[in-house]
Amino acid sequence: MQITRLVLKNWRNFRDIDVELSDRVFIVGANASGKSNLLDALRFLREVAKPGGGLQSSLSHRGGLSKVRCLSARTDPDVEIAVEMDLGSTGKWRYEIGLTQQVRGYRLPILRFENVYQGDRLILNRPNDDDRKDELRLTQTHLEQISSNAEFRDVARFLESIRYLHLVPQLLRSSEIYKSPAAPDDPYGRNFLELIARTPEKTRKSRLKRIEAALRQAVPQMRDLTDTKDEAGTPHLEVLYEHWRPRAGRQQEDQFSDGTLRLIGLFWSLLDGDSPLLLEEPELSLNTAIVRHLPRLFDQVHRRRNSQIFLTTHSWDLLSDKGIGGEEVIVLKPSSEGTQATVASSKKEIRELLEAGMSMADAALPYTAPALLEQFHLFA
Repeated sequence: MQITRLVLKNWRNFRDIDVELSDRVFIVGANASGKSNLLDALRFLREVAKPGGGLQSSLSHRGGLSKVRCLSARTDPDVEIAVEMDLGSTGKWRYEIGLTQQVRGYRLPILRFENVYQGDRLILNRPNDDDRKDELRLTQTHLEQISSNAEFRDVARFLESIRYLHLVPQLLRSSEIYKSPAAPDDPYGRNFLELIARTPEKTRKSRLKRIEAALRQAVPQMRDLTDTKDEAGTPHLEVLYEHWRPRAGRQQEDQFSDGTLRLIGLFWSLLDGDSPLLLEEPELSLNTAIVRHLPRLFDQVHRRRNSQIFLTTHSWDLLSDKGIGGEEVIVLKPSSEGTQATVASSKKEIRELLEAGMSMADAALPYTAPALLEQFHLFA
C-alpha cells in the first residue's frame, strides 16, 4: 500500500504542485525550500485521521490556518490537499480536502470541500445538505469520524498509519529537562525509550537483536544491545563496549554517540510496520561510508516489507548511489510565486545526465544550490 500522487495548493511553501510518487521518494532542495513542509502535508492528514486528533486540533498545533497558508496565495487563498493511494485489495483511492475560514462568528477553519473517490466512483462529496443547514459540521472531517467514514475506513486507517520519527539525540538523553508537553505523536523521540518499553517483549527483543546485528557493522566495538529499567522504573538502552580491559564496559543511552542513537531510531522505524515512513535527513551525524549504504538499505526494506519511504536530504553521498532513479527524486525550487516541485526524470537536463551515467548527486543537486551562493564568503 502506498501514496501514488500528492497535490498541494497554498500549503506552506507551495502555491500549486502536483507530483507522482514512487516506492522510494527522495526530496531535495535548498534550505527553506519546503522539504519538511512537503512531508508535513502527509503528517497533517495522519493527525486528522488519527483518533483523538482531527481537523481543528491538527491546525491548532500548526498555529492555525493562516500559518499553513502559502505566502504567495493571492485571490484564491483556500488551502487544498489531495492524495491518491493504492491500497492493494481495496483498489485505488483519492482523498481531497479544501480548507477556508469562517466569514463570521468564531472565524474557525472549516471545510470548503471534502471528497473521497474509490477508483472513478465518488464515495463522499461535501458539503452536503446537512452541512449547509449547520455550518459547524464543516469544522470536522468525515475522515476523523468513525460514524461517518464506514465506506472509506480503509483510507482513514491507511492515513492514520503514516509514520514519522526524527530522533533528536539531545532530547532523548535529557528528556527530563524539557518540561513542556511532548508534541503530538512525539516526532522528535523524547519518549522513544518509553515507546520501546511498551512494545510487547517478544517483538521488542527480536527488534533489538536485529538492530544490534546491524549496528555492529557500523560500531564494531558495540555488542549486547538490551533494554533495561532503573530502580525508579525508567526505561533505558544498554550496550557493552569492548576495550583494552578484559571485561567490556556497560554504557547507557546518555553515553551513546549522536550517530548511534540516530541509527537505533532509524532501524526501529524501519522495523515498526509497513506503512509509509517519513524521514528527515537520515544522514545526520552518520559517517559518510554509512550514508552511502542508506539507499540500498531502504530498497531492501521496501522489497521485504513493501514499505514506502519518503526522505529529505542534502547529502551528496546518499544521492551518489546510481541505483536511485529519476522518477524517485522530487526537486524543489523556490521562487517568488512559491516553491515548484518537479520529478527529476521530467527535467530534460537531469534525465540526459542520468542517461550518460552520472549519479543523482551529480545530476540533480546542482539545481538546488542557491543562485547567489558564490557571494557567501563575503560575510567575512
